[in-house]
Amino acid sequence: MSDIVKEFNDYRAKMNDKILADNNKVVKRIFNLDTNAFQEGALDKKTKELLGLVASTVLRCDDCVKYHLEASYNEGISKAEISEALSIATLVGGTIVIPHLRRAHEYWEAIEQHNVESNL
Repeated sequence: MSDIVKEFNDYRAKMNDKILADNNKVVKRIFNLDTNAFQEGALDKKTKELLGLVASTVLRCDDCVKYHLEASYNEGISKAEISEALSIATLVGGTIVIPHLRRAHEYWEAIEQHNVESNL
């Protein structure tokens, strides 16, 4: 069976390496800013990941949603918390985000399955 979590992470890592190899100062600074923005600060990482998830859903960026779902999972965020955050995203974004909501739920299940299989 296809492991969409591994495929996504492998592709993302490969392409990020290629992009960063271009040595473009602006792109490197954006990547660095993104990394630093999600570090612990006045808001904890869990809150920041949920904010990132909601914003990504409203902006309809499936890759961003996947990234924030996995980061949320790694922060110990529960499925109930994800569902509640995604409900806010759907309320704010409107019905146009429903397809992204479906894919988010599908990817969350894939993350759970991936982690079960990785721990066997």
